[in-house]
This record gives sequence, structure tokens and C-alpha cells, in this order.
Amino acid sequence: MSASDIEFARYIVDQFDTLGPIRSKRMFGGHGIFFDGLMFALIADGVLYLKADEVSAPRFEDHNLNRFTYYKKDKPFHLSYYQLPEEALDDHDILLDWSRAAIDAALRQAKH
Repeated sequence: MSASDIEFARYIVDQFDTLGPIRSKRMFGGHGIFFDGLMFALIADGVLYLKADEVSAPRFEDHNLNRFTYYKKDKPFHLSYYQLPEEALDDHDILLDWSRAAIDAALRQAKH
């Protein structure tokens, strides 16, 4: 993991400071981003992905955002995380709006 990945994770956690108790944890060569113990975002290869579910995934899909995919033995596995829109990194209000939707998805999943 490069120093720039660690710095990006710190930057993202700082950007989320108004959302509540946010922390990051190194995971699988990237970072998991947690709200009150629930993972709602991940950083992989310098890209921020946000959690989605059946309620919020259409919003990500309407914006043609890439889904987080990893490969194991040349087989793709898709997780329920979508890439953050680029403009959200430049606009704090947009970032928080998308992030709140991801936290809501994590909270809904935790209830099941």
C-alpha cells in the first residue's frame, strides 16, 4: 500500500467528519471506511466506492458509476459498492449527500 493511498484514506475520513464517528481500517490492500462500526465505503487503488443496496443502487446506476469488482481465478466478483461521482470530491455537500445514502444502505443491511 502506497503512502498516497494512506493519505487519501485520511483525507476521506476528514471529509466525513460531520457525519459522525468515522474511521478507516486497512483491508485487503485498500481501506474500509466505517460509520459507527458499519462499513459504508471502501478505497481500492485510489478510488472511493460507496455502499449501495436495492434502494440506492439505481441512483448509482443512473449516473453510470462503476461497481467495485475484483477477480479471483479470473472470475469477476461484484460487490455492492459503486464508485463515487467525480464531482463529489470537489464539492463537500455532494460528497456528504452520496455518503449519507451509503450509510443508510449499510444501516438497512445491518437490520436484516
